[in-house]
Amino acid sequence: MRFLHTSDWHLGRSFHRVSLLDAQAAFLDHLVATVREREVDAVLVAGDVYDRAVPPLGAVELFDTALHRLAEVGVETVMISGNHDSARRLGVGAGLIERAGIHLRTDPAGVGSPVLLADAHGDVALYGLPYLEPALVRERFGAEKAGHEAVLRAAMDRVRADLAARPASTRSVVLAHAFVAGGEPSDSERDITVGGVAAVPAGVFDGVDYVALGHLHGCQAVTPRVRYSGSPLAYSFSEADHRKTMWLIDLGPEGAIEAAERIDCPVPRPLARIRGRLDDLLADPALVRHERSWVEATLTDPARPAEPMARLTERFPHTLSLVFEPERAESDPLASYAQRLRDRSDQQIAEDFVAHVRGGAGPDGAERTVLYGAFDDVRVDAAEREVSGR
Repeated sequence: MRFLHTSDWHLGRSFHRVSLLDAQAAFLDHLVATVREREVDAVLVAGDVYDRAVPPLGAVELFDTALHRLAEVGVETVMISGNHDSARRLGVGAGLIERAGIHLRTDPAGVGSPVLLADAHGDVALYGLPYLEPALVRERFGAEKAGHEAVLRAAMDRVRADLAARPASTRSVVLAHAFVAGGEPSDSERDITVGGVAAVPAGVFDGVDYVALGHLHGCQAVTPRVRYSGSPLAYSFSEADHRKTMWLIDLGPEGAIEAAERIDCPVPRPLARIRGRLDDLLADPALVRHERSWVEATLTDPARPAEPMARLTERFPHTLSLVFEPERAESDPLASYAQRLRDRSDQQIAEDFVAHVRGGAGPDGAERTVLYGAFDDVRVDAAEREVSGR
């Protein structure tokens, strides 16, 4: 059976205030064309269909069009909600839409109830694990701890229990939206850390033939059977070196991955990150290749030059981001605050602040727990507001 694995469409998202709806529409054209040309049996969409809980009208219209086109092609589609989606909104009409072969899995209670597809070799059970906010599903799943690993293990226990009751020849696929250890993140994913831990081990998914993951935006294989498709478009300059693709997976009669091919996605405009003094950037002949790219320019001039954006856009008209990092010694008190914060989590920044106001003594273990709890409470409160419709 042949699957097309994709995720993280983030419909409605812009790129530094540039609308990506046209580029997202072009991707969906490409997806439907790939389904036809490569004779795909099922499309797997592993969450973050939308970029936010209440998406703009243009994004909803694009999603509606995509569903109609997938139904017209006659391909089965299994789709889960991600941490950016409103599970309740995405799941509206799921029972009716399922009649057209579009299977929306947004309710955690349904993790052990698969979509069953069949070919000449028997059944394939596809289990949809929507994004599981630990604090909201822990009690329902009977998980010992309110962490990602605990709730995913509990969900997978339900998957394995259902699978064990089926014929031994039944092959299995799981869709999940999570940060799995070994995956390489980028700047554009929303932090899902709980209690200081974001990643879960790949072994959580043991016992199934293929795991179609969403959340991380870079296409990658954690193991041969556990893969991220990545996002079809770049959503931050940290993804400038990404090759945006989907996975075309051939699942053999015994559950082996017989083929895993990357299908390239359309690129609306390449990304470029350039760095140096302004005059050097404007004169460097090696940068000709970036003159039509979306550009992030980091200026290292010791003093801020006059009208830098205006001058940059004369050569690089699609410059979207301008960063100043003057050439200074690391010990210089004027060194960029943003530079000091780069690659640091909210938790680390908060701990640094505690150390600063105390004159060097950072938080102890109990205080770190309080900070973890505060960040978790804010995230959980936002999730509960979305679920309750407040």
